[in-house]
Amino acid sequence: MQIYLDHSATTPTRAEAIDTMHQVLMSGWGNPSSIHQWGERASTAIEQARFQVAASINANPDAIAFTSGGTEANNQAIMGVANLYDTPQHLIISSVEHSSISAPVRWLEHQGWQVTRLAVDQSGRVDPDDLDLAIRPNTVLVSIIYGQSEVGTIQPIAELAAICHKYQVYFHTDAVQAAGRIAIDVQQLGIDLLSISSHKLYGPQGTGALYIRPGLEIIPLLAGGGQEMGQRSGTQAVPQIAGFGVAAELASDELVTENIRLIGLRDRLFTLLADCPTLIPTGNLLHRLPHHLSFCLNLPRSHQSEPITGKTIVRHLNLAGIGISAGAACASGKLTPSPILVAMGYSQTDAVGGIRITLGKSTTAADIDWTAMVLKQILDQLIPKLVHA
Repeated sequence: MQIYLDHSATTPTRAEAIDTMHQVLMSGWGNPSSIHQWGERASTAIEQARFQVAASINANPDAIAFTSGGTEANNQAIMGVANLYDTPQHLIISSVEHSSISAPVRWLEHQGWQVTRLAVDQSGRVDPDDLDLAIRPNTVLVSIIYGQSEVGTIQPIAELAAICHKYQVYFHTDAVQAAGRIAIDVQQLGIDLLSISSHKLYGPQGTGALYIRPGLEIIPLLAGGGQEMGQRSGTQAVPQIAGFGVAAELASDELVTENIRLIGLRDRLFTLLADCPTLIPTGNLLHRLPHHLSFCLNLPRSHQSEPITGKTIVRHLNLAGIGISAGAACASGKLTPSPILVAMGYSQTDAVGGIRITLGKSTTAADIDWTAMVLKQILDQLIPKLVHA
């Protein structure tokens, strides 16, 4: 039995997106910058996808710039604003950002930029009052993750954006985990910049998008032919973009019914594991991504010196045919405390014991029940029975 429960790492490309990509590969392979019919077919495929992605977040299509993925979109947002200024300014992020935000911000800090990293509560949520107090006269950008990939917590985006606008500060959010999973309306929320990744919503890997509010000018990362309205030079990956558009449209169409189904399955698994004292839920249980569960291993002190970590659980579940994650997938090769859990107040010891279970379109109630049973058996094997007494 094979059960994939790592949909926050990536999702399988849906059949409709694959069919569209195949059609584009066969007949839309021209350079979209060319003005002949071959180029026009490719350009039409891109513009169709632009409308589909824009509609999924209620944006103007001209505000969508396609990128190679969420990491590039995040870097483009951060550096695109920073490069507007000749001298270092001040920017604000949360302490639970993805590395594609925290790494470029750290680089800017080395260049003299002032950086405030907002603390979060134990559920991983930012207090809007803390943001209000942190803004300075030279603050130019605030970037707060929409839905945290490791613990599933959703931030109060509308409140945070409103505070930024009160001070005329740009607001960016990394919505890679949220787009296609919860309803997003960039106009109603007041978002200036927003990052999306195709492969998190059943589109192909290798493409994403940055929403740039109309009227907002940022400096592009790449110089060249001026594609994507000057925001992302380089010949576009037409098949991937076309598949992305289809996936975004279908995710939007299915959002309400799929969310209800996933929340039911998510809560079913939380309930089935509630009698397992070795697993402590992490993240905000109310303001949470609909497909997301996360836990921290709660080991007795006499066993905390033993090498039982989140990755230990991942390896044992993999042998049983079940795929989950230990923390963020991008950090899966390192046996270091999760910086996200540390920022949330967990000890260094506890922060190596985080696991993440993320559900998807293929997940069934039988998968949930089997996973709960197998996970409990693994914990019983790894940890003395008296722990579960």
